[in-house]
Amino acid sequence: MGFMQKLQEAIAGNNSLLCIGLDPDPERVPRGLSIARFNRAIVEATSDLVCAYKPNLAFYETHGVEGLRALEETVASIPPEIPIIGDAKRGDIGSTARHYARAMFVSFGFDATTLSPYLGFDSIEPFIAYADRGVFLLCRTSNPSAKDFQDLTLDGHCLYEHVAMKATEWNTHGNIGLVVGATYPRELAHIRQLCPTMCLLVPGVGSQGGDIEAAVRCGTDASGANAIINVSRAVLFASSESDFAQAARMSALNLRDEMNRHRVSR
Repeated sequence: MGFMQKLQEAIAGNNSLLCIGLDPDPERVPRGLSIARFNRAIVEATSDLVCAYKPNLAFYETHGVEGLRALEETVASIPPEIPIIGDAKRGDIGSTARHYARAMFVSFGFDATTLSPYLGFDSIEPFIAYADRGVFLLCRTSNPSAKDFQDLTLDGHCLYEHVAMKATEWNTHGNIGLVVGATYPRELAHIRQLCPTMCLLVPGVGSQGGDIEAAVRCGTDASGANAIINVSRAVLFASSESDFAQAARMSALNLRDEMNRHRVSR
């Protein structure tokens, strides 16, 4: 089963657009718990409420080899029917990209990953060649400095618009999506118009200030789906006490239900 089908089945099966970012800040993980045990408890408490999980590799690589082992254990703890997006934001020349692609899809076994498209098609092609895996290109990111480059104009269009249009051109396997931040709802709505059927990964809700209603209404497609709304800290650290898993579940449940209240078919 390909990533996009797996994602749609998870969205339908759990009635959810919620993706939980598994970004375990060691300073906020309850004392006495390893990263892997913490993540496993979060997954066990929330796996019926999500459409995907998204571990950001930075939170594991910072711990060296032990962190990568924790990442492997985390991936193994996620039910096989739930897609896993390895948030790595890779982007390098084609010969190097082939190894990055194998690392993400074979060694770690992620269903999808995030990529920077700055180097162009030959840096993306080794990833999209894995036709059963998903690729999310950074398009309009959620950070405040995104405008430094992404708003620059060329031939009358912003750079992020060119990325969206190129992604459509490159999407011969139907496995490309775009990363578009919830912190820029106007641009999110515009990209949805440019790419009406493409899957959008939407970070920035919660601690970064993105609005849930705008993220859902602007990010979903005509069926009210095909968007992955990512939330990390608001779920992972809903409590810093021994009840952290139960608190994470309640946060995830509330987020999922709020997202569903704003889903509409157009």
